This record gives sequence, structure tokens and C-alpha cells, in this order.
Amino acid sequence: MSLKEKINAANTRALEILFHSTPRWLDVRPAIEVLPGMKENLILHAGPPIEWNRMASAQKNGVAGAAVFEGLAENIDQAKAMTAAGEILIDACHEYNTVGSMTGVTSPSMPVMVVENEPYGTTAYINVHEGPSRNRLTYGAYNTAVRKNLEWIRDVLGPALGAAVRAMGGMHIGPIIARSLTMGDECHNRPTAGSALFALEVLPYIIESNLDRAEVARVARFLKETEHFFFHLGMAAGKATTDAMSGVPYCSLVTAMARNGVEFGIRVSGTGNRWFVGPAAEIEGVYFSGYGPEDAEADMGDSAIMETTGLGAFAMAASVSMAYAVGGGAADAMRYQESMVDITVARHPAYQIPALDYRGTPVGIDIRKVVQTNILPIIDTAIAHKNGGEIGVGIARPPMECFVQALEGLSVAAQKELSQPAG
Repeated sequence: MSLKEKINAANTRALEILFHSTPRWLDVRPAIEVLPGMKENLILHAGPPIEWNRMASAQKNGVAGAAVFEGLAENIDQAKAMTAAGEILIDACHEYNTVGSMTGVTSPSMPVMVVENEPYGTTAYINVHEGPSRNRLTYGAYNTAVRKNLEWIRDVLGPALGAAVRAMGGMHIGPIIARSLTMGDECHNRPTAGSALFALEVLPYIIESNLDRAEVARVARFLKETEHFFFHLGMAAGKATTDAMSGVPYCSLVTAMARNGVEFGIRVSGTGNRWFVGPAAEIEGVYFSGYGPEDAEADMGDSAIMETTGLGAFAMAASVSMAYAVGGGAADAMRYQESMVDITVARHPAYQIPALDYRGTPVGIDIRKVVQTNILPIIDTAIAHKNGGEIGVGIARPPMECFVQALEGLSVAAQKELSQPAG
């Protein structure tokens, strides 16, 4: 069998894993209790690993805010000094089976949603969405209102959701994603239908719980107002799925795309957990009134796990409203999505788009095709202010350097595999 045939066969095996994955939400627990290797003085961030002195401003602010929230420091300045000195540790979410949107900041006491990919035994985690405010820790904002909201999520919402999902016996995430694609979602920047379907499933168990009436009403109102709530579960489902695909010898499919505002990193199945990085790009976006590109951080967050699994911009034809939000129209939505066919190896059998006669979304980003065609993946994203807060939405693309490096790395890994004795 030629090397090309070995790679194609490996890609087929990885796709079988992707298509047969059934991620299920099982629980909500404090990060310190469930994240493998989590420490009391460790703050996780989005993107590939990065040193503190190179970290983007918004991400630094998020890390420092989390440190103050955890009681590791008295104020933001002290938290930054302690992190620079190594007294407060930082690392990438992906290194702990976790993903995080935008800054991705996840700290020990924060409740995280636990998602298991049952057929393959992979488990992924993500913190509970902070709500509809544009000023959130995940955007690098920390103040009294942010702190009080985080405390309520930790003390009330997280435990309530955990009790609800345990009472439900778990919640399968794939069927909600598939249905929401027929209701106007692309499941990344527009997850409104998915969040509504999620609320319909979980609210009866919240109502039947021991929460007092006022807190039940607050939880219901929070879910009503947080149109992006289900997006976090989708991210964890994507992580649990792509982790199961990782480590297939010779496989050239991307298993992670992640950004930290300074660098964009990808992982490839055939090279395991190794990162291939290049500079994070500026976002082509639409800004909220009063803001512009000069205010914005570069591309940031682990949320491109959605595109990695055939959602987000790879499903934009399902969400014309998302195309309008980034300055386009219906034709642009179709074009964005279908241009990804040239760099993928399949269409997702469950993620079908009504406007395209129920064709599946493109899935399985092949680094060979990216390099050969010079077409880069498109990613739906939000835009963070350098000083914290959400200031717009848009689309971004990774640097080609990531894919060239990855192809070189896969070539080296493949040669090592070929040199192994048969049997």
C-alpha cells in the first residue's frame, strides 16, 4: 500500500470515529474536581500554550480576573505580578481535555459541564456560559458585576444544572445540533435554536428541583436571555469527538484549531497532541457602534472546534442571519460553506442543511488539501476588545504556516511508522 493509500485509509478510519461518536452531557462539577491535573493555583486559557509575557492583553486580563475571583490575589495588578513570577500557573485548556470560548479562562472553582463520548471513552469539559452581557470574564472583563455573576453561576446555576442533568440521566448533544441546523443555527455564532431546545429539555427538571421559586425564575430567565448557552455544550461535544479521532497513524485530518490572540494552533490526528502554530489573524468583522479594528484583539478562542466538526462557518448555509451579521447575504452564506468542500474529505451525514437540499456540511479538514488548494478554513467568531469586552462579530482564517508545518510533521511521523517492523 502506498503512503497516499495509507493516509486515505487512516482518514476513513478517523471519519468513522467522528460519525459514530455520541457525545452526551453527564454532569456539572467544579473544575478542580474533574479536570485531569487541575491545580488550585492553575488558570487555563484558550489557544495553544503561550508564555505570560507574550499573552494578549484581553487574555491576561481574563487570567488575572480569574485569579482574583479564586482568592489567589487581592487585585488585578497583584494577580498579574504573581503570574509573571510563576506563583500563579497558566496553561492551555486543550492540555486538560477542556475548551474555552474567547479568552477561555477556566479556574479551579468554576463549574464545568462534563461531556462523554460514550463509544470511545473520551471526556471533555467546558465552563458554564456566563450569560448575555458583553462584559464577561471570557472577553477579558472583570469587575464587581462580573464577580457577582460568576459567584451565582458557581453557587446556584452550576449545581442546579448538575442536579438536573443527573436526574435526566444525561443529554445527548448530537440530536439537538442536527435539529438546530434546520432552525436557522450554524451552532457557533448563531446557536439560538439549540439554546431554546436545550432549555425545553432541562427546565422541567429545574422546576422540579429543590431550588426556591425565586432562583428557579432566575435560572429560567438566564437561559431565556443567554442565546449562546448551548454553544458551550457544542464545543465540549466537539472536543470529546475530535479527541477520539486523535492519534490515528498517517491520518491527515485536523482535530483541533485554537487561538489565543497571538498565535493560531492546529492539531492533526496523525501527529497526536503536537501543536503547529502561526500568527493569529485580524478578524474581518462588523463592529458594534463606537468600536473599530484598532480596538480589537486578534483572533481568539477554542471555539473553532465547531468548524473542525463541520459546524460554524462550515454550516453557514443553515444560518443566513449569521451571514448578514458579518456583512454578507444568503449567497455569501452558501459560498462560504461550500468553499470548504475543497479542503474536506466528506459531508456530515447527520448535519444536513435544508437550503442545500439536505446535503451534509463539509467535514474532515485535510491538511494536504489546504496546502494544495491554498484555501484556508473559515471560522465564525466574536471580537474581543484589547481591554476586555465584546465589540463585534466576524470571520477569520488561520495562517497557512500551520498547515505547512503540520504537513511536514505528518511526513516525519509517517516515515517513522513506515520504518517500524511489520507485525
